[in-house]
Amino acid sequence: MRQIIPKETFTFFKKLSKNNNRDWFKDHKPEFKAIEAQVKSSYNYLGELMGEHDQIEKIKLFRIYRDVRFSKNKIPYKTHFGGSYTRKKPELRGGYYMHIQPNNESFIATGFWEPNKEDLFRIRKEFEMDDSEMREILNDETFKSTWGNFVGDELKTAPKGFDKEHPAIDLIRKKQFIFIKKYTDKEVLATNFLEDVNSSFKIIRPYFDYMSDVLTTNLNGESLL
Repeated sequence: MRQIIPKETFTFFKKLSKNNNRDWFKDHKPEFKAIEAQVKSSYNYLGELMGEHDQIEKIKLFRIYRDVRFSKNKIPYKTHFGGSYTRKKPELRGGYYMHIQPNNESFIATGFWEPNKEDLFRIRKEFEMDDSEMREILNDETFKSTWGNFVGDELKTAPKGFDKEHPAIDLIRKKQFIFIKKYTDKEVLATNFLEDVNSSFKIIRPYFDYMSDVLTTNLNGESLL
């Protein structure tokens, strides 16, 4: 059965942003729990759709409570829902994320947020040897119109051991390999929103297939699994 994001989600978070304290939240917790249950069902429904074209190992809807122990911002509650979808490891790399927040702040994201040192070096060496396959993926019309280009942190110059004049230096100096697609409140509340998210995630597959192949082989193309 088709699922939607309930409009009460945005209404609640707008109220919470003006009353972000424990007393108010305690009084309105039953309202939140009812909304959370519906939203969790929507996240799980999206996971079912994604399971038709990918192997999803884990779905996680993050808690509303903020960890304020090491933060100057002591506001106790998040004013959004966030959830991740983990692919089957170790052979399938990359991950998916969906963020639901009012005032047109919703988005989906996919890719590699914080590659470890070894993975980052392996990706950079691949681009150094041959960036043509990555360019082909990035320049595909459907891919580009859906996801645009990479976003995320990058170095201002070449990483140690790499030539700053290399033709692929724009890829080599990246520290994250992320794509983001933004949504308006109206789009999130539309009846086809989750289907659109699923279609967008499906379009990312050539990129994930490529990166999974890179990260599960050595520089000679031999399997590490």
